[in-house]
Amino acid sequence: MVSNQTLNVRLALRLSAGLVGLALLPACSSLGHGQKSAAPTPAATPIASVGAEGAAAQPQTVTDNLGDAETTTVINDASQVLSASAPMSYTVKRGDTLWGIAGMFLKDPWLWPEIWYVNPQVENPHRIYPGDMLRLAYGSDGKPAIQLVRGPGTRLSPLLRSEPLEGAILSIPFAAIGSFLARPSLLSREEVEAAPYVQDIRDSHVIAGVGHDVYVKKLKAGVGERFNVIHVGDPLKDPESHRSYGYLGVYAGTVQVSRTGDPATATLVESGRETLRGDVLVPSSGATVLELRPHAPSGSVTGQIMAVVNGVLLASNYQVVALNRGAGDGIEPGHVLRALKVGQVVRDQCARIAGIGTCRHNRSDELPTERMSNLLVFKTYERMSFALVLDEISAIHVGDEFANP
Repeated sequence: MVSNQTLNVRLALRLSAGLVGLALLPACSSLGHGQKSAAPTPAATPIASVGAEGAAAQPQTVTDNLGDAETTTVINDASQVLSASAPMSYTVKRGDTLWGIAGMFLKDPWLWPEIWYVNPQVENPHRIYPGDMLRLAYGSDGKPAIQLVRGPGTRLSPLLRSEPLEGAILSIPFAAIGSFLARPSLLSREEVEAAPYVQDIRDSHVIAGVGHDVYVKKLKAGVGERFNVIHVGDPLKDPESHRSYGYLGVYAGTVQVSRTGDPATATLVESGRETLRGDVLVPSSGATVLELRPHAPSGSVTGQIMAVVNGVLLASNYQVVALNRGAGDGIEPGHVLRALKVGQVVRDQCARIAGIGTCRHNRSDELPTERMSNLLVFKTYERMSFALVLDEISAIHVGDEFANP
Protein backbone atom coordinates (compact mmCIF):
# COMPACT_ATOMS: atom_id res chain seq x y z
CA MET A 1 0.00 0.00 0.00
CA VAL A 2 1.39 3.38 -1.02
CA SER A 3 1.61 5.95 1.76
CA ASN A 4 -0.20 9.30 1.59
CA GLN A 5 3.19 11.01 1.68
CA THR A 6 4.30 9.15 -1.48
CA LEU A 7 1.04 10.04 -3.25
CA ASN A 8 1.46 13.68 -2.37
CA VAL A 9 5.00 13.68 -3.76
CA ARG A 10 3.84 12.08 -7.04
CA LEU A 11 0.94 14.49 -7.32
CA ALA A 12 3.28 17.44 -6.80
CA LEU A 13 5.61 16.19 -9.53
CA ARG A 14 2.76 15.76 -12.05
CA LEU A 15 1.23 19.16 -11.29
CA SER A 16 4.54 21.01 -11.43
CA ALA A 17 4.96 19.89 -15.06
CA GLY A 18 2.12 22.24 -16.06
CA LEU A 19 3.45 25.38 -14.40
CA VAL A 20 3.43 28.55 -16.50
CA GLY A 21 5.91 31.41 -16.49
CA LEU A 22 8.30 30.04 -13.86
CA ALA A 23 11.36 32.22 -13.25
CA LEU A 24 14.05 32.52 -10.62
CA LEU A 25 13.19 35.20 -8.09
CA PRO A 26 16.49 37.06 -8.47
CA ALA A 27 15.57 37.62 -12.14
CA CYS A 28 12.35 39.42 -11.21
CA SER A 29 13.50 41.22 -8.10
CA SER A 30 14.67 44.82 -7.99
CA LEU A 31 18.22 45.79 -8.77
CA GLY A 32 20.28 47.35 -6.05
CA HIS A 33 21.21 51.01 -5.99
CA GLY A 34 23.93 51.91 -8.47
CA GLN A 35 23.29 48.94 -10.74
CA LYS A 36 21.95 49.39 -14.23
CA SER A 37 18.50 47.92 -14.69
CA ALA A 38 17.25 46.33 -17.85
CA ALA A 39 15.14 48.60 -20.06
CA PRO A 40 11.51 48.49 -18.91
CA THR A 41 9.23 46.44 -21.10
CA PRO A 42 5.46 46.25 -21.28
CA ALA A 43 3.82 43.48 -19.33
CA ALA A 44 3.71 40.27 -21.34
CA THR A 45 0.59 38.18 -21.71
CA PRO A 46 1.16 34.79 -20.07
CA ILE A 47 1.38 31.89 -22.52
CA ALA A 48 0.09 28.58 -21.25
CA SER A 49 2.08 25.44 -21.98
CA VAL A 50 0.53 23.02 -24.46
CA GLY A 51 0.13 19.34 -23.63
CA ALA A 52 0.48 16.30 -25.88
CA GLU A 53 -3.12 16.66 -27.07
CA GLY A 54 -2.55 20.33 -28.03
CA ALA A 55 -4.84 21.76 -25.37
CA ALA A 56 -3.52 24.59 -23.24
CA ALA A 57 -2.57 23.25 -19.83
CA GLN A 58 -4.04 25.07 -16.84
CA PRO A 59 -1.49 26.50 -14.40
CA GLN A 60 -1.39 24.24 -11.36
CA THR A 61 1.06 24.13 -8.49
CA VAL A 62 1.72 22.90 -5.00
CA THR A 63 3.08 25.81 -2.97
CA ASP A 64 4.24 26.79 0.45
CA ASN A 65 3.86 30.15 2.21
CA LEU A 66 7.16 31.95 2.65
CA GLY A 67 5.82 34.55 5.08
CA ASP A 68 5.36 38.30 4.94
CA ALA A 69 6.17 40.35 1.85
CA GLU A 70 9.30 42.46 1.77
CA THR A 71 8.88 46.08 2.85
CA THR A 72 11.15 48.93 1.73
CA THR A 73 10.95 52.54 2.90
CA VAL A 74 10.97 54.73 -0.18
CA ILE A 75 10.89 58.16 1.48
CA ASN A 76 11.87 58.37 5.15
CA ASP A 77 10.36 61.81 5.74
CA ALA A 78 7.71 62.80 3.20
CA SER A 79 6.26 65.70 5.21
CA GLN A 80 7.68 68.37 2.87
CA VAL A 81 6.75 66.72 -0.43
CA LEU A 82 3.59 64.78 0.46
CA SER A 83 0.39 65.73 -1.34
CA ALA A 84 -2.54 66.69 0.88
CA SER A 85 -4.71 64.17 -1.00
CA ALA A 86 -2.24 61.26 -0.80
CA PRO A 87 -3.99 57.91 -0.22
CA MET A 88 -3.14 55.74 2.77
CA SER A 89 -2.22 52.93 0.38
CA TYR A 90 -2.29 52.07 -3.31
CA THR A 91 -1.85 48.71 -5.04
CA VAL A 92 -0.02 48.90 -8.36
CA LYS A 93 -2.00 47.77 -11.41
CA ARG A 94 -0.98 46.81 -14.91
CA GLY A 95 -0.80 49.95 -17.04
CA ASP A 96 0.31 52.21 -14.18
CA THR A 97 3.39 54.38 -14.60
CA LEU A 98 5.86 55.59 -12.00
CA TRP A 99 4.97 59.16 -12.84
CA GLY A 100 1.24 58.58 -12.37
CA ILE A 101 1.67 56.82 -9.03
CA ALA A 102 4.08 59.48 -7.77
CA GLY A 103 1.44 62.07 -8.61
CA MET A 104 -0.92 60.42 -6.13
CA PHE A 105 1.53 60.79 -3.24
CA LEU A 106 3.72 63.80 -3.98
CA LYS A 107 3.15 67.46 -4.72
CA ASP A 108 5.61 67.22 -7.62
CA PRO A 109 5.71 63.74 -9.24
CA TRP A 110 9.17 64.24 -10.71
CA LEU A 111 10.66 64.42 -7.21
CA TRP A 112 10.03 60.71 -6.66
CA PRO A 113 13.01 59.36 -8.65
CA GLU A 114 15.20 62.14 -7.27
CA ILE A 115 14.50 61.06 -3.69
CA TRP A 116 14.65 57.37 -4.57
CA TYR A 117 18.00 57.49 -6.33
CA VAL A 118 19.80 59.51 -3.66
CA ASN A 119 18.74 57.07 -0.95
CA PRO A 120 21.33 54.24 -0.90
CA GLN A 121 18.92 51.97 0.98
CA VAL A 122 16.29 52.06 -1.76
CA GLU A 123 16.24 49.97 -4.90
CA ASN A 124 15.68 51.07 -8.51
CA PRO A 125 12.22 52.70 -8.86
CA HIS A 126 11.64 51.20 -12.29
CA ARG A 127 11.38 47.76 -10.70
CA ILE A 128 7.90 48.15 -9.27
CA TYR A 129 5.53 45.40 -10.30
CA PRO A 130 1.75 45.04 -10.55
CA GLY A 131 0.56 43.71 -7.19
CA ASP A 132 3.10 45.70 -5.16
CA MET A 133 1.60 48.18 -2.68
CA LEU A 134 2.68 51.68 -1.71
CA ARG A 135 1.48 52.88 1.69
CA LEU A 136 1.85 55.73 4.14
CA ALA A 137 3.37 54.95 7.51
CA TYR A 138 3.94 57.29 10.46
CA GLY A 139 6.95 57.09 12.75
CA SER A 140 7.08 57.77 16.47
CA ASP A 141 7.90 61.40 15.64
CA GLY A 142 4.65 61.68 13.68
CA LYS A 143 6.42 62.23 10.35
CA PRO A 144 4.96 60.36 7.34
CA ALA A 145 7.03 57.90 5.34
CA ILE A 146 6.19 56.11 2.09
CA GLN A 147 6.83 52.38 2.00
CA LEU A 148 6.85 49.83 -0.80
CA VAL A 149 5.37 46.47 0.11
CA ARG A 150 6.18 43.71 -2.33
CA GLY A 151 3.14 41.77 -3.59
CA PRO A 152 2.58 38.58 -1.60
CA GLY A 153 2.90 36.34 -4.69
CA THR A 154 2.55 32.66 -3.89
CA ARG A 155 5.98 31.10 -4.27
CA LEU A 156 7.42 27.68 -4.90
CA SER A 157 10.29 26.13 -3.04
CA PRO A 158 13.15 26.42 -3.86
CA LEU A 159 12.70 30.16 -4.53
CA LEU A 160 10.55 29.92 -7.64
CA ARG A 161 7.52 32.08 -8.33
CA SER A 162 4.50 30.25 -9.72
CA GLU A 163 2.26 33.07 -10.93
CA PRO A 164 2.73 34.48 -14.46
CA LEU A 165 5.45 37.10 -14.36
CA GLU A 166 4.68 40.69 -15.34
CA GLY A 167 7.15 43.35 -16.34
CA ALA A 168 8.00 46.23 -14.05
CA ILE A 169 5.86 49.32 -14.56
CA LEU A 170 7.25 52.02 -16.84
CA SER A 171 8.36 55.45 -15.70
CA ILE A 172 6.18 57.19 -18.30
CA PRO A 173 3.71 56.06 -21.02
CA PHE A 174 6.15 55.20 -23.81
CA ALA A 175 3.27 54.74 -26.26
CA ALA A 176 2.99 58.52 -26.38
CA ILE A 177 6.55 58.96 -27.67
CA GLY A 178 7.20 55.59 -29.35
CA SER A 179 7.03 57.03 -32.86
CA PHE A 180 9.78 59.52 -31.96
CA LEU A 181 12.28 57.13 -30.41
CA ALA A 182 13.45 55.34 -33.54
CA ARG A 183 11.79 57.30 -36.34
CA PRO A 184 13.00 60.67 -37.63
CA SER A 185 11.37 63.63 -35.95
CA LEU A 186 13.58 66.34 -37.41
CA LEU A 187 14.42 66.42 -41.12
CA SER A 188 16.62 68.76 -43.12
CA ARG A 189 15.56 70.08 -46.51
CA GLU A 190 18.32 68.00 -48.13
CA GLU A 191 17.01 64.81 -46.47
CA VAL A 192 13.47 65.52 -47.67
CA GLU A 193 14.54 66.22 -51.25
CA ALA A 194 16.67 63.06 -51.44
CA ALA A 195 14.13 60.68 -49.87
CA PRO A 196 11.71 58.38 -51.74
CA TYR A 197 8.18 59.79 -51.61
CA VAL A 198 4.54 58.80 -52.07
CA GLN A 199 3.65 59.83 -55.61
CA ASP A 200 0.06 58.63 -55.59
CA ILE A 201 -2.44 56.36 -53.84
CA ARG A 202 -4.06 53.45 -55.64
CA ASP A 203 -7.72 53.83 -56.76
CA SER A 204 -7.46 57.62 -56.52
CA HIS A 205 -7.84 57.76 -52.74
CA VAL A 206 -7.07 61.14 -51.21
CA ILE A 207 -5.60 59.60 -48.06
CA ALA A 208 -4.29 56.10 -47.31
CA GLY A 209 -4.53 53.84 -44.27
CA VAL A 210 -3.76 50.23 -43.37
CA GLY A 211 -4.31 47.91 -46.35
CA HIS A 212 -4.07 50.63 -49.00
CA ASP A 213 -1.44 50.52 -51.77
CA VAL A 214 0.71 53.54 -52.55
CA TYR A 215 3.02 54.27 -55.48
CA VAL A 216 6.49 55.38 -54.42
CA LYS A 217 9.06 57.23 -56.53
CA LYS A 218 12.85 56.97 -56.11
CA LEU A 219 12.57 53.83 -53.98
CA LYS A 220 15.42 51.36 -54.40
CA ALA A 221 14.36 48.32 -52.40
CA GLY A 222 13.42 44.68 -52.76
CA VAL A 223 10.03 43.07 -52.28
CA GLY A 224 9.24 42.60 -48.60
CA GLU A 225 11.39 45.46 -47.29
CA ARG A 226 9.71 47.89 -44.89
CA PHE A 227 9.93 51.66 -44.63
CA ASN A 228 8.48 54.29 -42.33
CA VAL A 229 6.26 56.91 -43.93
CA ILE A 230 6.99 60.37 -42.54
CA HIS A 231 4.77 63.41 -43.00
CA VAL A 232 6.89 66.54 -43.38
CA GLY A 233 5.39 69.20 -41.14
CA ASP A 234 6.08 72.84 -40.43
CA PRO A 235 9.58 74.28 -40.27
CA LEU A 236 11.02 74.55 -36.78
CA LYS A 237 12.38 78.03 -36.14
CA ASP A 238 13.87 79.37 -32.94
CA PRO A 239 11.54 82.21 -31.85
CA GLU A 240 14.51 83.95 -30.21
CA SER A 241 17.30 83.67 -32.79
CA HIS A 242 15.00 82.98 -35.78
CA ARG A 243 17.37 80.19 -36.76
CA SER A 244 15.84 77.32 -38.77
CA TYR A 245 16.49 73.80 -37.42
CA GLY A 246 14.73 71.85 -40.17
CA TYR A 247 11.26 70.36 -40.56
CA LEU A 248 9.13 68.45 -38.11
CA GLY A 249 8.80 64.81 -39.20
CA VAL A 250 5.60 63.10 -38.01
CA TYR A 251 5.25 59.32 -38.26
CA ALA A 252 2.36 58.41 -40.58
CA GLY A 253 2.74 54.65 -40.97
CA THR A 254 4.82 51.69 -42.14
CA VAL A 255 4.75 50.26 -45.68
CA GLN A 256 6.00 46.98 -47.12
CA VAL A 257 7.23 46.84 -50.70
CA SER A 258 5.07 44.56 -52.84
CA ARG A 259 6.43 45.41 -56.32
CA THR A 260 9.67 47.00 -57.47
CA GLY A 261 10.04 49.63 -60.16
CA ASP A 262 9.79 53.38 -60.47
CA PRO A 263 7.26 53.96 -59.15
CA ALA A 264 7.33 50.97 -56.83
CA THR A 265 4.20 49.67 -55.11
CA ALA A 266 4.01 49.37 -51.33
CA THR A 267 1.23 48.39 -48.91
CA LEU A 268 0.52 50.18 -45.65
CA VAL A 269 0.81 47.62 -42.85
CA GLU A 270 0.70 50.06 -39.91
CA SER A 271 -0.83 53.48 -39.53
CA GLY A 272 -0.20 56.30 -37.06
CA ARG A 273 -2.10 58.93 -39.03
CA GLU A 274 -3.29 59.35 -42.63
CA THR A 275 -0.69 58.94 -45.38
CA LEU A 276 -0.73 61.69 -48.01
CA ARG A 277 0.85 62.32 -51.39
CA GLY A 278 4.30 63.81 -50.85
CA ASP A 279 5.02 61.98 -47.60
CA VAL A 280 8.58 60.62 -47.57
CA LEU A 281 9.94 57.16 -46.77
CA VAL A 282 12.85 56.35 -44.48
CA PRO A 283 14.30 52.93 -43.56
CA SER A 284 12.32 51.15 -40.85
CA SER A 285 13.95 50.29 -37.55
CA GLY A 286 12.65 48.96 -34.27
CA ALA A 287 11.57 51.43 -31.61
CA THR A 288 14.14 52.02 -28.90
CA VAL A 289 12.86 51.78 -25.34
CA LEU A 290 14.61 54.20 -23.05
CA GLU A 291 14.86 54.17 -19.31
CA LEU A 292 14.29 57.81 -18.47
CA ARG A 293 15.09 58.91 -14.94
CA PRO A 294 13.32 62.23 -14.36
CA HIS A 295 15.72 64.73 -12.80
CA ALA A 296 16.31 68.47 -12.72
CA PRO A 297 18.99 70.11 -14.90
CA SER A 298 22.18 70.88 -13.00
CA GLY A 299 22.28 74.44 -14.29
CA SER A 300 19.79 77.17 -15.07
CA VAL A 301 17.72 76.55 -18.21
CA THR A 302 15.28 78.87 -19.97
CA GLY A 303 13.77 78.81 -23.45
CA GLN A 304 10.60 78.75 -25.53
CA ILE A 305 8.26 76.16 -26.98
CA MET A 306 8.64 76.20 -30.77
CA ALA A 307 5.88 73.83 -31.82
CA VAL A 308 3.33 71.25 -30.74
CA VAL A 309 3.53 68.01 -32.71
CA ASN A 310 0.62 67.26 -35.08
CA GLY A 311 0.17 70.87 -36.08
CA VAL A 312 -1.95 72.11 -33.20
CA LEU A 313 -1.46 75.28 -31.20
CA LEU A 314 -2.23 73.88 -27.75
CA ALA A 315 -0.58 70.97 -25.94
CA SER A 316 -2.07 69.01 -23.06
CA ASN A 317 -1.31 65.80 -21.19
CA TYR A 318 0.93 63.32 -23.06
CA GLN A 319 1.40 65.48 -26.14
CA VAL A 320 4.82 66.24 -27.56
CA VAL A 321 6.34 69.71 -27.86
CA ALA A 322 9.52 71.00 -29.50
CA LEU A 323 11.88 73.11 -27.39
CA ASN A 324 14.51 75.58 -28.63
CA ARG A 325 17.23 74.16 -26.40
CA GLY A 326 19.23 70.98 -26.93
CA ALA A 327 22.32 68.99 -26.01
CA GLY A 328 24.57 71.93 -26.78
CA ASP A 329 22.69 73.90 -24.13
CA GLY A 330 23.10 71.20 -21.48
CA ILE A 331 19.72 69.49 -22.07
CA GLU A 332 19.63 65.68 -21.83
CA PRO A 333 16.96 62.95 -21.91
CA GLY A 334 15.27 62.73 -18.52
CA HIS A 335 15.46 66.43 -17.71
CA VAL A 336 12.29 67.80 -16.16
CA LEU A 337 11.35 71.36 -17.08
CA ARG A 338 8.37 73.52 -16.15
CA ALA A 339 6.31 75.35 -18.77
CA LEU A 340 5.63 78.96 -17.88
CA LYS A 341 2.86 81.31 -18.92
CA VAL A 342 4.42 84.76 -18.96
CA GLY A 343 2.07 87.33 -17.51
CA GLN A 344 0.30 89.61 -19.99
CA VAL A 345 0.61 93.35 -19.86
CA VAL A 346 -2.79 94.87 -19.02
CA ARG A 347 -4.14 98.38 -18.62
CA ASP A 348 -4.87 99.24 -15.02
CA GLN A 349 -7.83 101.60 -14.69
CA CYS A 350 -8.05 101.26 -10.90
CA ALA A 351 -11.41 100.88 -9.17
CA ARG A 352 -14.44 101.65 -11.29
CA ILE A 353 -17.48 103.76 -10.54
CA ALA A 354 -20.41 103.25 -12.92
CA GLY A 355 -18.04 101.52 -15.31
CA ILE A 356 -15.51 104.34 -15.36
CA GLY A 357 -11.98 103.88 -14.00
CA THR A 358 -10.92 106.13 -11.16
CA CYS A 359 -7.27 106.42 -12.27
CA ARG A 360 -6.31 109.87 -13.51
CA HIS A 361 -3.84 108.31 -15.92
CA ASN A 362 -4.19 104.76 -17.29
CA ARG A 363 -1.14 102.69 -16.51
CA SER A 364 0.09 99.28 -17.63
CA ASP A 365 0.99 96.41 -15.34
CA GLU A 366 2.39 92.97 -16.06
CA LEU A 367 0.50 90.05 -14.56
CA PRO A 368 2.49 87.38 -12.66
CA THR A 369 4.12 84.49 -14.54
CA GLU A 370 2.19 81.27 -13.97
CA ARG A 371 3.89 77.89 -13.55
CA MET A 372 2.15 75.28 -15.68
CA SER A 373 2.69 71.68 -16.72
CA ASN A 374 5.88 69.64 -16.27
CA LEU A 375 7.83 68.68 -19.39
CA LEU A 376 10.02 65.55 -19.65
CA VAL A 377 12.75 65.71 -22.30
CA PHE A 378 13.12 62.39 -24.15
CA LYS A 379 15.04 63.18 -27.35
CA THR A 380 17.69 65.81 -27.99
CA TYR A 381 19.51 67.36 -30.92
CA GLU A 382 22.34 69.88 -30.79
CA ARG A 383 20.13 72.97 -30.46
CA MET A 384 16.60 71.65 -29.95
CA SER A 385 14.80 68.81 -28.24
CA PHE A 386 11.45 67.06 -27.86
CA ALA A 387 9.59 66.78 -24.56
CA LEU A 388 6.44 65.10 -23.30
CA VAL A 389 3.79 67.09 -21.43
CA LEU A 390 3.18 65.19 -18.21
CA ASP A 391 0.36 67.02 -16.45
CA GLU A 392 -3.06 68.48 -17.11
CA ILE A 393 -2.50 71.65 -15.12
CA SER A 394 -3.05 74.02 -18.04
CA ALA A 395 -2.85 73.89 -21.83
CA ILE A 396 0.52 74.94 -23.27
CA HIS A 397 0.71 77.37 -26.17
CA VAL A 398 3.35 77.74 -28.86
CA GLY A 399 5.57 80.57 -27.65
CA ASP A 400 5.19 79.78 -23.96
CA GLU A 401 8.43 79.69 -22.02
CA PHE A 402 10.04 76.94 -19.96
CA ALA A 403 12.57 76.90 -17.14
CA ASN A 404 13.86 74.72 -14.31
CA PRO A 405 11.11 72.99 -12.33
